Amino acid sequence: MFLPVRGQFPVVQLSDLLFALLGVGALLAGILPRVLERRPLSMPIVFLALGMVLFAVPLGLPDADPLAHPKLTEHLTEVCVIVALMGAGLKIDRPLSRRRWASTWRLLVIAMPVTIAAVALLGWWWAGLVPAAALLLGAALAPTDPVLAADVQVGEPTDEEDSEDEVRFALTSEAGLNDGLAFPFVYAAIAMATAAVTHESWLGDWVLSDVLHKVGVGVAGGLIVGRSLGRLFFRARNKTLRLAHHSEGFLAVAATFLAYGLVEVAGGYGFLAVFIAARGIRSAQRSHEYHQVLHDFAEQIERLLTVLLLLLLGGAVVSGLLAPLTWPAALAGLALVMVVRPLSAFLSLRGAPGHRAEHWVIAWFGVRGIGTFYYLAYATSHAQFPHADVVWATAAFVVLVSVGLHGVAATPVMRLLDRYNERTRTPEEKYSQ
Repeated sequence: MFLPVRGQFPVVQLSDLLFALLGVGALLAGILPRVLERRPLSMPIVFLALGMVLFAVPLGLPDADPLAHPKLTEHLTEVCVIVALMGAGLKIDRPLSRRRWASTWRLLVIAMPVTIAAVALLGWWWAGLVPAAALLLGAALAPTDPVLAADVQVGEPTDEEDSEDEVRFALTSEAGLNDGLAFPFVYAAIAMATAAVTHESWLGDWVLSDVLHKVGVGVAGGLIVGRSLGRLFFRARNKTLRLAHHSEGFLAVAATFLAYGLVEVAGGYGFLAVFIAARGIRSAQRSHEYHQVLHDFAEQIERLLTVLLLLLLGGAVVSGLLAPLTWPAALAGLALVMVVRPLSAFLSLRGAPGHRAEHWVIAWFGVRGIGTFYYLAYATSHAQFPHADVVWATAAFVVLVSVGLHGVAATPVMRLLDRYNERTRTPEEKYSQ
């Protein structure tokens, strides 16, 4: 009685189909990184293409349009980014200092504001966006992505403080911090859009609240949570509370949500707090093997969330996300990837550690991704932006270009750079390795 009649097909429930697709996606997430490890192709490219195929086939999948579901888009991307920030903070071996992080500070203080200003100017002058929408586009596209840039970031945690080359370190640390530091500019765009309706002054409140207060709370909260958890994990007076001895990886998620939630409740930038908290945990006992456990668990959760979001992005593309894209907006997006980011980052690195070739590679691999969609979803949920569909289409176009271009180039470029560094390394440096 449970078998279908000959010539008929069983009715497929949407929930069952989604379970099957998610299972296939999770399985591929475990297989593809190893299959593609030394090939000029990245996992994001594959899942983006898979998402386009799945949503193009009439399977009855739900609508993947982020403009129709801004809150869902906001929270899905939010979780993915904060988990990625925890993983990035845990895997950096180099201790935090002004001199050793010189490349990072230059990219954050010089390259990112220049990129925001340049993209905002192009969006307003060339693409025809209103100033608030143009600033939102610049702020959303300026941060590099901790989620989709795994191929050009540092690897797993090690015991050696100076094991990381300058390229991978700079790209990882930049992605860890610039997601939080771009938020003031997103708030500026929201304030501008609101002021266009209310005609109220916003600059003073923005500086005091959205820049000074929120950044300060984010930094302080991240330090407090990171140091407190580091002490609990490794140096609690009661040995049963030294959680590092139990090697439970899910505590990476606990630390992520705790840092993010507490700081957001306190009125600070949670993105900033999560990365700083991760650095605090790592510095509590730098060589402990528990960092590997935490990092691996965070990376696995991040990979699963990334698969889901890339499939949905592919679905959004075939559903018409790019339809409002204009030629001027597309050219502005290409200018960001090809000219603005490379030039601003390269010039900001003059005098920084590393040689000229490394500076060019750092400048080129400004990968855009999931964080961009979080900022757009957040901003469009809090204010009305004229031509919001054009902003979304432009951002999606830039992410697609970045995923394709940087995904194909990452493996061969990083391999060439590693060979160049090996040839130019002095005998003393080779012996010390």
